[in-house]
Amino acid sequence: MRFAAALTAGAVVAVATLFPGIALAAEAHELPGETMSLWWALPFAGLLLSIATGPLLFHHVWEHHYGKITFFWAALAVVPLAVAFGMPSATEAVLHTLLTEYMSFIILLFALFTISGGILVAGNIHGTPLVNAGLLLIGAMLASVIGTTGASMILIRPILRANDNRPFNAHVVIFFIFLVSNIGGSLTPLGDPPLFVGFLRGVDFFWTTTNLYQETLFVGGLVLAVFLALDIILHRREAGAPKIKDPTPDTKIRIQGLPNVPLLAGVIGAILLSATWKPGVAFSVQGVSLELQNLVRDAIILALAFLSLGVSRKSHRQANNFHWEPIAEVAKLFAGIFICIVPVIAILRAGANGALAPLVSLVSSPTGEPNDLAYFWMTGALSSFLDNAPTYLVFFELAGGDPQYLMTTFASTLAAISAGAVFMGANTYIGNAPNFMVYAIARHRGVKMPGFFGYMAWSGAVLIPIFLIAGFLFFR
Repeated sequence: MRFAAALTAGAVVAVATLFPGIALAAEAHELPGETMSLWWALPFAGLLLSIATGPLLFHHVWEHHYGKITFFWAALAVVPLAVAFGMPSATEAVLHTLLTEYMSFIILLFALFTISGGILVAGNIHGTPLVNAGLLLIGAMLASVIGTTGASMILIRPILRANDNRPFNAHVVIFFIFLVSNIGGSLTPLGDPPLFVGFLRGVDFFWTTTNLYQETLFVGGLVLAVFLALDIILHRREAGAPKIKDPTPDTKIRIQGLPNVPLLAGVIGAILLSATWKPGVAFSVQGVSLELQNLVRDAIILALAFLSLGVSRKSHRQANNFHWEPIAEVAKLFAGIFICIVPVIAILRAGANGALAPLVSLVSSPTGEPNDLAYFWMTGALSSFLDNAPTYLVFFELAGGDPQYLMTTFASTLAAISAGAVFMGANTYIGNAPNFMVYAIARHRGVKMPGFFGYMAWSGAVLIPIFLIAGFLFFR
């Protein structure tokens, strides 16, 4: 019975997504968050816990069945919604999330992943402390333009080649994850998934640029300074150690696959277009309003991604070890996340009248005003172990969920949520999608990377003190 209901709900979603022209507009059905208990958050918590522990505790099972596990948790969210509140309410709530947020979210990630995979940095240079610091700085700056995933995939192999003859090189990858895979992506919605979720919710494209640049420069600058000091010390220690034959001798650096560069610019242009062009035209799908500018944006971004496949040489993608499994995994997992978070968002919208009222009190002062420092640390703490995009969304809703209100009256609160989600995704291997991808590539290349808790020792020693200082300076 439950399987049939889940299958019916899935069919409705699929038909409405693939054939919106035949879907009939329906009256909006909002979920009554005030009456919903914390049991409704079980699928969301279960899925995130599965994502956090699956690759570590039952790797082979997770690798072959993560799609089925994700479907199970999504069905456990959708079926009770349909039973308790009726199929129209459940369908409208799930469709709203999938059509207005998930589709645009995954289309952007797909495009950045595909286009950046066609850009190859060939050749090699010697990984001295200044060279390494320069590569990390370039990667951090690129992260806000082509995304943390794109920048990480383009630069991780060149930086591994540059340091493959050094006996101490794991720290280079660790700081790469800190700066390129996380902190550097904090200045635009392109940079990191949580910020794009905010953009889809109505946050202006350049809001993070103008409101987070000081925090980003401070945190990123301090982390880079710590890396440079450490790398200088280790580089000097290596001078007396036996020399390791360089498996990749220095050769001229060449950037290949340049036709993909204007395609990345086109992705940025499409997003800016949707932020400025407001024709006032919308289409209704099962009560969900889809605005024309967003549909045009997503269509352009998809077209640019497929164009990249046509203009890129297969040899460049092969050299980058490009394959579809990482983005397929992200697409499946985030479909489940966006579905499972639907009842959680409904409860959060109830505020102090909902089942998550204790959480509201933790991030609020006695007068009811938001506590920015609490938002920074709670968003960051959860983003360290859960995926930072849904964590951002949870606290975005907890702070009111009104983008105009958060960008103006409580801009410091939105800055705290954004900084916590992006910066502290670096605290563990599982805090942000590129972290584990970089870790896996480094291990495959022979780098003796620390384990899960060993990495946390590094982040605890380097990042946490810097975050403590940043929280005191910017969010107290």
